Amino acid sequence: MGEVLSQSEIDELLKALNTGELDVSNIQTTDREKHIKKYDFARPSKFAKEQLRTLEIIFDNYSRIVSTYLSGYLRTPTQIDVVNAEAVTYYEFSNSLANPVILSSVDFSPLKGSILLELSPNLGYCIIDRILGGMGSMIDKIREFTEIERILLERIVAQLVNLLREPWENVIAINPRLEKIETNSQFAQIISPNEMIALVTLNMKIGEVEGMMNICIPHLVIEPIMDRLNTKYWFTTVEQDDNVTYRKYLERRLEIAKIPVKAVLGKTYITVGEFINLQVGDVIKLDSYTNSDLDVMVGNLLKFRAKPGIFKNRNAIQITSIERKEDE
Repeated sequence: MGEVLSQSEIDELLKALNTGELDVSNIQTTDREKHIKKYDFARPSKFAKEQLRTLEIIFDNYSRIVSTYLSGYLRTPTQIDVVNAEAVTYYEFSNSLANPVILSSVDFSPLKGSILLELSPNLGYCIIDRILGGMGSMIDKIREFTEIERILLERIVAQLVNLLREPWENVIAINPRLEKIETNSQFAQIISPNEMIALVTLNMKIGEVEGMMNICIPHLVIEPIMDRLNTKYWFTTVEQDDNVTYRKYLERRLEIAKIPVKAVLGKTYITVGEFINLQVGDVIKLDSYTNSDLDVMVGNLLKFRAKPGIFKNRNAIQITSIERKEDE
């Protein structure tokens, strides 16, 4: 709302108009210019805000799925969040890439064409280090990937590509397939530079290492399903799923959930004084016997009893009984 003028200000304005100090045409021109919206013909808008918002919802689901998978596979906490989804030209995306880069070309069947997954190199080094038994620490210097490292990356990226199926199933049943991985951005020209793309940016944190993952989706690839990329269609499709389908979905999610399991050798109580005076070689007597079964805890609940032993040079337990409560 415009500012309200006082009576004295109105009188001054009328006086200026009458004396010719103020031109009415200038006021009208200025007002008209405020309502003119600039249009960049070099970047025609092909993605509506609603469609970009739907892509954010899709990849928010994807983020949760990948977080669960990587946390279990790498055995370290992994957090992934959607930063935003925006429409840019392919030139802007490709021009922002630095070498080396982890750029994966993904066939997006049954849709025609490919999309790109770009992963920050520091995340790639972290993943490789965790796979090989390391701590997944931040590296000091970015370098080229070796052939062995590329093979390891292909395996993990292929799984990340496969995980795209589930978040897209409410829009279209896709069959994504990893085509190739490039570490040089110059060899990944999938469309002309001026073509519009939807660029979805994810922030990934694996342990203490943080980086970005970008998903480049050309407009030409998803043009046949653009009418489905709206929140109304998304939520309507979700609501139409029957209870059986939803139950199967929950079962799939539970099957890959990681839960802590521990075998308790025994327990006892000691005084604070005894604790302070503990030394190497001291013996602490537990409440269990050498021939008694161990308590096996799933989370914080007692679920099994087991015998301790060794299997393939590793400590192991053999389940001897199942503990069930009356309400289970």
